[in-house]
Amino acid sequence: VQLQASGGGLVQAGGSLRLSCKASRMILSVFWSKNMAWYRRAPGKERELVALSTSTGTTRYTDSVKGRFTISRDNSKKTVYLQMNNLKPEDTAVYYCHDEEDYWGQGTQVTVSS
Repeated sequence: VQLQASGGGLVQAGGSLRLSCKASRMILSVFWSKNMAWYRRAPGKERELVALSTSTGTTRYTDSVKGRFTISRDNSKKTVYLQMNNLKPEDTAVYYCHDEEDYWGQGTQVTVSS
């Protein structure tokens, strides 16, 4: 497995979670060069891009999470994070990390109760 995602769970609205995605088998220099992203798929909906961290240090977010979610990366640990604050029920989904090329994490469930 190239990407291992973790950190999902059940949280009440307004709560926080931090997702992690570790590229344990990836060569360090390769990880440094990659854009890394978090996607999500909610029940009955298409998969959507939530946040992107480029290899040059820029970040992008889908409008619905701006100001609440923060993507970051620790290149020395080959890990990308998604800090999710002020969670809403509509954030409920399976979250996937992706290297924007070949590999997907296995998905981690985030459930936000109202």
